[in-house]
Amino acid sequence: MTKQNYGGQAVIEGVMMRGRQRATVAVRRADGSIVTFHESLDGSKRSTLESLPILRGVLLLWDTLNLGVRALNVSAAADLPDDEQPSTGETVGGVAFSLALGFGLFFALPLLLANALQYVGLSNLWIIVVENIFQLVIFIGYMILIGRIPDIQRVYGYHGAEHKAINAYEAGLPLDVAHVRAQTHIHPRCGTSFLLVVVVLSMPFFALFADETLLIKVISRILLVPVIAGLSFELLRVTAANYHRAWVRWLIAPSLALQNLTTREPDDDMCAVAIAALLPVLAADDALPEAYDADLGMGIGAPTAGFKMPSPTASA
Repeated sequence: MTKQNYGGQAVIEGVMMRGRQRATVAVRRADGSIVTFHESLDGSKRSTLESLPILRGVLLLWDTLNLGVRALNVSAAADLPDDEQPSTGETVGGVAFSLALGFGLFFALPLLLANALQYVGLSNLWIIVVENIFQLVIFIGYMILIGRIPDIQRVYGYHGAEHKAINAYEAGLPLDVAHVRAQTHIHPRCGTSFLLVVVVLSMPFFALFADETLLIKVISRILLVPVIAGLSFELLRVTAANYHRAWVRWLIAPSLALQNLTTREPDDDMCAVAIAALLPVLAADDALPEAYDADLGMGIGAPTAGFKMPSPTASA
């Protein structure tokens, strides 16, 4: 059986996993139980556009951001009553805010800071170089700073659990806590690595507009960021597929090392949540290892129209 690429993200006290047919959010509730929520993705109806190189990366990025914000909303509301659940408008607003914050912090701010250096006689080309340095400093500094927040440290722990569960599956190991715990918390397809690749690849593209006005530079960033993201996706896809080659591991070593800022070693409870999120996704794709029954009390359940409260499936 050919294994598909599975991935996900950490959420508040939980993990979201996605495959072709289903996404599942598993959350550890305050009472210690695991509750899961499912969304049918119907991967058989993918658009032809989603098979085109570069463009598929842009579409996947948008889809991942949209799904990720909704998964975060579900995890944050797992212990809330029905009348306090986030609305669709709040979810759309969350996606828009995330895009605006990301662009402003990692692209607009470095541009403005670097552009100010023209008044001290720095050449336009060097301003681009400094802009890229500012991007890296802000990007790494942001992850270090938020990583000091206790709640974010727990999210980073679940991020590590997500990686470990996927690594165990890809290694063909049993999906139990003991085998998942033993895996590395680093994974070559991690979103942290993707963001670093975006930052690094942006430099040669932005250099094409080194002699333009500030307004043109801002517009160029807005238009080029999706293209750079699409190229970064393709590069990450190729390196992940060739991770077994020593020169590839050497090439991506910096991006793998950066994952230590956004992951932590998870405890057993976190690993159990990651497994509870992954098993239903595998079951929906008929990729569940033969040793597992599709009804293990792990919250596999039937897919719903979306991550909507209530209708969870709970397990101890």
